[in-house]
Amino acid sequence: MRPVVPEVPMAQVRRFDHVGITVADLGAVTAFFVGIGLEVDGGPMPIEGEFLDTVIGMTGARTRIVMLRPPGGGTCLELSTFERPDHAPSQPGAMANALGLRNVAFEVDDLDGLVERLAADGWGLVGGVGRYEDAWRMAYVRGPEGLLVSLAQRLG
Repeated sequence: MRPVVPEVPMAQVRRFDHVGITVADLGAVTAFFVGIGLEVDGGPMPIEGEFLDTVIGMTGARTRIVMLRPPGGGTCLELSTFERPDHAPSQPGAMANALGLRNVAFEVDDLDGLVERLAADGWGLVGGVGRYEDAWRMAYVRGPEGLLVSLAQRLG
């Protein structure tokens, strides 16, 4: 039996623009992602006022954001830190089965080399390097503030 797919009169999404992550230490988390190969595309820039208050549903908010992009373009990673209101608690050590945004994933050229370099900087593997058929090698790294970062190398 085939799943029922609702009819959509016209497409609403034009493209995948970015993934946003709220962090406490914008500089440290930016440095981590630049270290794995992303490039700063903008920021850090402060945002406050009616626009931000309206979008996030909080009054008097102030944030700073950095936009990161893979070399050659593609979907951005937005890092933000809140100066007002203060950060809300989270579970930085959450594992892959925790509800919510699970990980940020990147395709890389040299998985072993990147994992070694990250380990030298103090960022360790969550488990090990796995192989999926003859298509991919993948590993989860626990980055700053407990972020799960998936690194995958295409085989062949």
